[in-house]
Amino acid sequence: MTARTEHARSLFSGIAPEYEWMGAVLSFGQDPRWRRFLVRRIDLPEGATVLDVAAGTGLVSRALGGRGLRVTELDASEPMLRSGPAAGPRVVGLAERLPFGDASFDGLTFTYLLRYVDDPGATLAELARVVRPGGPIASLEFHVPPAGWAHAGWHAYTSWVMPVVGSIASSAWGRTGRFLGPSIEDFWRAHPLDEQLGWWEAAGIASVSSRAMSNGAAIVTSGAKR
Repeated sequence: MTARTEHARSLFSGIAPEYEWMGAVLSFGQDPRWRRFLVRRIDLPEGATVLDVAAGTGLVSRALGGRGLRVTELDASEPMLRSGPAAGPRVVGLAERLPFGDASFDGLTFTYLLRYVDDPGATLAELARVVRPGGPIASLEFHVPPAGWAHAGWHAYTSWVMPVVGSIASSAWGRTGRFLGPSIEDFWRAHPLDEQLGWWEAAGIASVSSRAMSNGAAIVTSGAKR
């Protein structure tokens, strides 16, 4: 297990109990809306199977299950998986090495994952491996607002407000609040959108599209396995 993965596990273990409501608070209620939009990208009939990677406390998993889909939840953090009601089988595992055979699922989702893996392109190829040909794949990631005014407000909020609000909840959330802004900005500086969309194409995912949300604070990307 790499240092990046160990850091992610430590980070999420500390914030698991408050994760759902704090995510809504820190995003001004936008995180649930982003997840609902993500779920709508998975166009599958009732009874189809979906793997939810980086499932966390199961917010996306439960929404998928509510549509009649059969969901398997996978996350590297067992405390995160245990902090929410189960939507289906739960697996503690790594996105980089999925414990499933080729074409095991009809579709796949992942949320806030790529900043926590060493090789995002290889991880996307591994995710696509377990999806049947033609199956939908969709992701939700944080984004940096491109517009000057929005970027300035986002930077001030993530640099100053978020750490303070987080520290009110717990010391673990204070650390998370200090980590998130620089982590998101560094990731997007190193890997612009064109490069990231190239990862999807190289992984064998077709018809890839992305939609920025909430003035660019988040982005949903989706496509279909070739």
